[in-house]
Amino acid sequence: MQQISDKATSAIREIFGTDKALIGMIHCPPFPGAPRYRSAAMETIYDACMRDADALVKGGIHGLIVENHGDIPFSKPEDIGHETAAFMSVVTDRIARAAGVPLGINVLANAPIPAFAIAMAGGARFIRVNQWANAYVANEGFMEGRAAEAMRYRSALRAEHIKVFADSHVKHGAHAITADRTIDELTRDLAFFDADVVIATGQRTGNSATMEEIEEIGAATHLPLLVGSGVTKDNVVEILKRTNGVIVASSLKESGVWWNPVEPARVAAFVEAAKPGLEA
Repeated sequence: MQQISDKATSAIREIFGTDKALIGMIHCPPFPGAPRYRSAAMETIYDACMRDADALVKGGIHGLIVENHGDIPFSKPEDIGHETAAFMSVVTDRIARAAGVPLGINVLANAPIPAFAIAMAGGARFIRVNQWANAYVANEGFMEGRAAEAMRYRSALRAEHIKVFADSHVKHGAHAITADRTIDELTRDLAFFDADVVIATGQRTGNSATMEEIEEIGAATHLPLLVGSGVTKDNVVEILKRTNGVIVASSLKESGVWWNPVEPARVAAFVEAAKPGLEA
């Protein structure tokens, strides 16, 4: 394929020191200001995040993403309060000091500017962005790619070391507005707008992208490819054969439900199952 950006090295190898990485999710409980927050003490919230991080790292996960998944329903980027960045910065700093693995930040919904600020404050190495280029209709309404303003903000922070992991054909939305453009074209736009890693997702949290879609997205980019939803111990090897790693969440939680705590036995079983794929 024609290379359309100047990324010469793999951001996965640069960040994780390996060609294939297992990345776990820290789904933060609701923060103050979110509808589901019920006056829990901040230490209770921070402790829940720390317990999940500890279970994931001790189980062999290579890195973590801190995400405000408890803040349902998610605000559009311009409506996210400053308190979200403040609370997530504290969580990130605490995990970074204790965990000793690379961290990423995802601020929902589609908010790379606070994500860069949190990453800079808390020592994270990358951010995840669900719509980096183009646009789609999300649960939250019309959602535009924010690459231009986000990259200028990163430059203003002198934070060029913080990488961008960007979803292609992101879940939880409709893409009719770009239906005249192929997944190949949409994926190539991520590299053109200076993303460092591409992520393939399913239709919603807990659903995996199909192998056909993973292969289609992978064939469209020279950037490293991750699968960011629906990864389990049963499909991880087949996914790793086609990608540079996975982002895993629900299948490592008690009863396989995203809002439950991480279950150490599930983490251990997943990492053991993934080993053949990591060596492929």
